[in-house]
Amino acid sequence: MHIAKDDTVIVLSGKYRGKMGRVLRAYPDAGKLIVEHVNVIKRHTRPNPQKGIQGGIIEKEGPIHASKVMVVDPTSGKPTRVGHKRLADGKKVRIARRSGEMIGKEK
Repeated sequence: MHIAKDDTVIVLSGKYRGKMGRVLRAYPDAGKLIVEHVNVIKRHTRPNPQKGIQGGIIEKEGPIHASKVMVVDPTSGKPTRVGHKRLADGKKVRIARRSGEMIGKEK
C-alpha cells in the first residue's frame, strides 16, 4: 500500500470528499485506513467500571478504503501520486510525483 501511518491525505470521493486528515492507522491486508476526522461513526457502549469505561455514545473514526484518498504533497499541499527512489546509501524512500520531495521517513 502506498500510504503509511502519519501521512497527511486528502479524501477524493464520498461523503467526506475534500477533507484533509492524518492517517491514524493502516490495514494493508484489507486495503483500508483510519483517517483523523473522516468517516466518523457513533458507537453505543455499555459502562464497564472494571476497565474504566464510562459508557454512552462514543464518536470514533471508521475505516475508509485506500483508493479513496491521495497523499498530500509536502510542498504544494495538493494531492499527489507516490513514487519510490533509492538514495545514494541504498535506502528506499517514497517521493511525491508532483514535486519530487521525500514523503515521511526513510526505510
